[in-house]
Order: sequence, then C-alpha cells, then structure tokens
Amino acid sequence: MQLLKERILKDGVVKTGNVLKVDSFLNHQMDIDLINEIGKEFRRRFPSEKITKILTIEASGIGIACIAAQYFHVPVVFAKKAQSINIDGEVYHSKVESFTHKRTYDVILSKKFLGPEDHVLIIDDFLANGCALMGLISIVKDAGATIEGAGIVIEKGFQQGGDQIRKLGVHLESLAIISSMTDTSLTFKE
Repeated sequence: MQLLKERILKDGVVKTGNVLKVDSFLNHQMDIDLINEIGKEFRRRFPSEKITKILTIEASGIGIACIAAQYFHVPVVFAKKAQSINIDGEVYHSKVESFTHKRTYDVILSKKFLGPEDHVLIIDDFLANGCALMGLISIVKDAGATIEGAGIVIEKGFQQGGDQIRKLGVHLESLAIISSMTDTSLTFKE
C-alpha cells in the first residue's frame, strides 16, 4: 500500500532495538483518513463474505479494526490484556508477549462473543515476532471458530513472525512489509 509506505517514510521514527514509532499517525494519534484507506484495503484483500467477526487485541489494534469493520459490516471483538469486573462468565485466554512493552500478558476474551459459528478476520497494527497474532489464533481455535485471515498494517519482515504465521497456512496480508531497518533508515519489501 503505497500511501502507507510514504507515510511511514515521512513520519515514522526508527528507534534503537528495531522499534518503529508511528505514533503520530497510527497508534497514539490516529490519522483517520489514512486508517480509512487501510480499512478499504483490508476489505479489498479479504473479499470473503464469510467473515462474521473482526478480532484484535487492545489497545493499538482497536481503532484500526473498528474502521475496517465498517467495510465488512461485522462487529469487532478484542482480547483484553487484563481481567476486569466487566467481564463476566467464561473466557478464552492466551499468553502473549509484547515486543514493544517487553512483558507477557494473559489476554482474555469473553466466550459469549466468539463461537464455532464465527469466521474471523484478525487485524492488528504490527507483526514482529508474531506473539500477539499467535495468541489471537489460539483463541480463535479454542472457540472452534474459523480463521479467514490476518490483516497487519506493518510487518517487520526481517523478524520471524510473518514466516511463522504463513507456515500455519493462515492467509496473511501485510500492507507494508519492512525488509530492513537501521537506526537511520528502513526499506520495504516490494
């Protein structure tokens, strides 16, 4: 997605430790016009009419998933990183290690929002080592639901997450794949 790549080059900031900050337009302050185009692109790449739910993980994926969902006309559900008093009943859970936060979360999703009848599209902002996506895939499998695919805004192609997910046979679409990143530059996979 050329518009996204141009925006990453213009406003993204490469930090030490393979961290790409895109907080000025994607995951802190959100450029809704850009995210709207991202939603349209996900719909184009996942034309299936079978999709009944979009699943993401809090917090950065929620806005992207919500805007994409308007093109699929389905609800968004998101895995929470902490138990709260608002979650009642049984839950699915999975352990997820965060690349950027350097900690492990026990993510949960209420069983009343995902079941065997669902066909799920997973959407998230980043794919690095694949831990978050693997955790969401585990939740979908535990629910007995069908994974229709995974849409990622930015994939760090030089890390193993994308390869792991593709080896599972999941239809993975990343809108921008970074092939290399240094403290001063980044390049995209064509």
